[in-house]
Amino acid sequence: MTTDTTSPPQISSRQRLILFVLLGAGFMLSVDFSILNVALPQVGAGVGLGLTGLPWIVSAYALPAAGFTLLFGRMADLFGRRRLFLSGMVLLAGASLLGGFAANPETLLAARALQGFATAMTIPAALSLLTTTFTEGATRERVLGLNGALLSGGFTVGALVGGTLVSLLSWRAAFFINVPVALAILLLTPFLISETSVSGRVKLDLPGAVTVTGGLLAVIYAVIEKSLPLAIVGVLLLAAFWMIELRSPAPLAPLRILKRPTVKWGNYAGLVIFTMEPAMIFLMTLYLQKVLGFSPLATGLIFGVPGLASVAAGVIAGRFIGRFGYRNVLVAGLSVQGLATLPLVFLGADRMALAVLVPALFIGFFGHVTAIVAYTVTGTSGLPDEEQGLATGLTSMTQQVAITAGIPILSSVAATQSVELTGIHLALSVNVAVTLVSVVFIWFGLRPRGERRTAVAAVPVPKEADTQLAASSD
Repeated sequence: MTTDTTSPPQISSRQRLILFVLLGAGFMLSVDFSILNVALPQVGAGVGLGLTGLPWIVSAYALPAAGFTLLFGRMADLFGRRRLFLSGMVLLAGASLLGGFAANPETLLAARALQGFATAMTIPAALSLLTTTFTEGATRERVLGLNGALLSGGFTVGALVGGTLVSLLSWRAAFFINVPVALAILLLTPFLISETSVSGRVKLDLPGAVTVTGGLLAVIYAVIEKSLPLAIVGVLLLAAFWMIELRSPAPLAPLRILKRPTVKWGNYAGLVIFTMEPAMIFLMTLYLQKVLGFSPLATGLIFGVPGLASVAAGVIAGRFIGRFGYRNVLVAGLSVQGLATLPLVFLGADRMALAVLVPALFIGFFGHVTAIVAYTVTGTSGLPDEEQGLATGLTSMTQQVAITAGIPILSSVAATQSVELTGIHLALSVNVAVTLVSVVFIWFGLRPRGERRTAVAAVPVPKEADTQLAASSD
């Protein structure tokens, strides 16, 4: 592999402002998601939603956010990325106002569902605007690294300030805080970002859109509710989507793209990254509060300090990719994520365990965010601008589906044991095993297809054999 030592092109002032707007939107969404997770008990109590209904504050958001992201990502390609981005911001502002003024569970859950739709519209549109504003290479890698740093920083900031914000003001502030930011983005975007060109005759693959969205919704709901029949329905719908795409003259997701090694293995890596790490954080939250007896505020601080490593990783991950290549950085980052989880399998019920936990989280978060940036670069590389909405829709969908599915799956593994600490240890062991086995698959899946031919060419051959080899390669 050759290393490109040339410095990346300088980012212009206009591009910096575009970065500010697009990255600001993602940062706002990650902060809001984190604050609401911290404020769930207060939100539920504020609208009269019982303890058993609290998970639906998360699920009402997660279902549309995961189920519709691929569809909206492709729609951004077909109907205009800026148009979809602005529509998502309008919907987000309206949904946040609705949630902030909610007086009953029905209104609150409707607002959360609309926020999920807004996220499904905004995230792939913003990412595809980023990847088309900055050409593939060192500059784009730096930009995607900053995106990863701000997303991680948003989760950390939300976890640290969420409790304080809700305590000083109200749980309603977790909704209202979105409105001025969304309005500022709506005012700035038309002056900074031009609309992407769309073809004159736009066709949307409606059967493909219905089957893939219905299949994803069914699978995600089946995981949340642990329903086997719904899981079967979801798998059948996704199989129908695959068959439709084989025959469609204008497919929603062309199979030639889905079969690309970078798209296929990049998104598989993303699935592992976002299934395992958020589930680990959830399990460690239970461990800190239920086993070690820490308060929610102390738990947030314990996660907040290692969270700084994730911000640092996002800043420098792009440089790693430029120097070592996305395949090496993706595998290394995911390996660090898995290996840093390994010591957590052996934590005991004594608070001295923090001496192991905090450094492991610090190292693991660094590997986690490095892997996030590398998988985003992998999944969007080698594709033309007109298909970046689909590519970023796939990576965003992978993230949303994985976050939604990971916690219920590993929580179910932990629940098979009668002793809580034993269950956490078992679930973390599964986490480590899945992550490290996946590292091997990803390494070989992303292996350059020209390696064998290069190796053969390096072996000396007789002159006549060399002639035959050249003829056969033609």
